Amino acid sequence: MSRFPASGGLLALLLIASLSGVGVAGAQPQGDPDFLFERPQGSVSVRGGWLFEREGSDLFTFVQEQLTVEPNDFDAPTLALDVGIAVASRTEAVFGVEFGGGTVRSEYRDLVDNDRLPITQATRLRQANLSASLKLALTPRGRDIGTIAWVPSAATPYVGAGAGALWYEFQQTGDFVDFLDLSVFSDTFRSTGWAPSAHVFAGVDVKLSRRLFLTGEGRYLWARAELGPDFASFKPIDLTGFKLTAGISYLF
Repeated sequence: MSRFPASGGLLALLLIASLSGVGVAGAQPQGDPDFLFERPQGSVSVRGGWLFEREGSDLFTFVQEQLTVEPNDFDAPTLALDVGIAVASRTEAVFGVEFGGGTVRSEYRDLVDNDRLPITQATRLRQANLSASLKLALTPRGRDIGTIAWVPSAATPYVGAGAGALWYEFQQTGDFVDFLDLSVFSDTFRSTGWAPSAHVFAGVDVKLSRRLFLTGEGRYLWARAELGPDFASFKPIDLTGFKLTAGISYLF
């Protein structure tokens, strides 16, 4: 025997149909229903955007003074992948990885070689950050319709914070000047390593369908790392920066 009267089941079906935009009186379905039968357990997101480096250490100052490298030349594309696990109705534990970096081509500002040709080189800065965060929705992510369905919100702003481990590579390849005798030589200077990082972020998820969301986010990350022997005379490199990204999130 059913625990619910037939009239109650019919009313529940009519309620779900009205929420999903499906007509009751002989209308044809317009696609997938706009609800889930249970709260999502988590999310997967892919975002791309731009990394704005702070460039706040003496290595960047030296490079900009000696070479034709301008402030913000190390700003570069970035890609982020996140997996979120719901721990409460508005809170997710998020585990992610972010990649960013680019190459700047330059020459000495005030020096040329014996043939009066530019002395050129390429400087590459790359980063990868592994992180764990808590993400808090500022408004409900959706609403329950009794025990039957969960309807996602049209837009959900959020904030969060976390920490991680950042890998970096700073490399210069090309021709350089020995300031002891002003001779020109070819070489590659490289430094790579890991450093702790911390970050805060804010963004918004905008519903495209019941499981698919458009995500926009701004994130600020702090990190400084020791330099290798090739750059031993410099202080730790500043890897702090701001990331502005947009992408897609999928609820599961």
